Amino acid sequence: MKRLLILTLAAAFASCSNDSDKADASGTFEAEEVVVSSEIAGRIISFDVEEGGALTKDKVVGLIDAENLVLQKKQVEASIKALRQKTADVGPQVELLKDQLRVQRSQLANLQRERKRIANLLKEDAATGKQLDDISAQIDVLQKQMGVTHQQIKVQQSNVGTQNRGVMSEGEPLRKRAEQINDQIKRANITNPISGTVITKYAQAGEVTSPGKALYKIADLSTLTLRAYISGSQLSEIKLGQNVNVRVDKGEDEYKEFTGSVTWISDKAEFTPKTIQTKDERANLVYAIKVRVKNDGYLKIGMYGEVIFKKEQ
Repeated sequence: MKRLLILTLAAAFASCSNDSDKADASGTFEAEEVVVSSEIAGRIISFDVEEGGALTKDKVVGLIDAENLVLQKKQVEASIKALRQKTADVGPQVELLKDQLRVQRSQLANLQRERKRIANLLKEDAATGKQLDDISAQIDVLQKQMGVTHQQIKVQQSNVGTQNRGVMSEGEPLRKRAEQINDQIKRANITNPISGTVITKYAQAGEVTSPGKALYKIADLSTLTLRAYISGSQLSEIKLGQNVNVRVDKGEDEYKEFTGSVTWISDKAEFTPKTIQTKDERANLVYAIKVRVKNDGYLKIGMYGEVIFKKEQ
């Protein structure tokens, strides 16, 4: 009878010990991965990326052949220069009309002096009225001619200006095109977007790539996220920002423990994944949570982990 009591107490103690050691949630570690793709088409000239290698943010890790784009830019720049040769120079034509106007002014001055002289002679009966009328008529004709010359100068300047503006208006779209090509040339550099570790390499130097084609995958492994699942009854036990204990296998019967923080709690239930165990194993629907854990190098993507909620004292 005494022996039976001892065995019963031992079994009860073992059961309590196992319950206290049981995790509240479990899941696998993942990282925020970034797939770096090509932004232009061309042959990869250089590509300094290796799987497992660490890269810093904004580091240029490769170069794509952009010679075709360089040639396009030169062609556009040549077209812009050619526009200047298409413009008309109004100077020589206007200068001829101005010379003509200067001659007309000189003639007008001479005629006006002659009319004054004839008017004086007429007063002394040394000239006839017809002579005065004739010189006045010549002055009127010359003044009209001068008016026409003035108008021709204005029309010439206006026409040439309109023509030149039409030609030069083609320059702005060409300059925008040159800026666009120049931006594409800059994108020939393969620039690493974040600091992290290269997870997968998809391309090699010498291959031909195209816009949107993946070159490599990188992730910041200094902090990993444990995506775990809890039952509906456990929702009240956690909140965003809450610190929890996270443990992973370390040997056959040992665990390595970390401190994590709950950063996300799903607001929708989903069916329990086959590989996931919850505290209430009978639960068909579970809620996903994310726990961020600072990585000392031990944690790996895809590694299995368990979460234990810290009990408030």
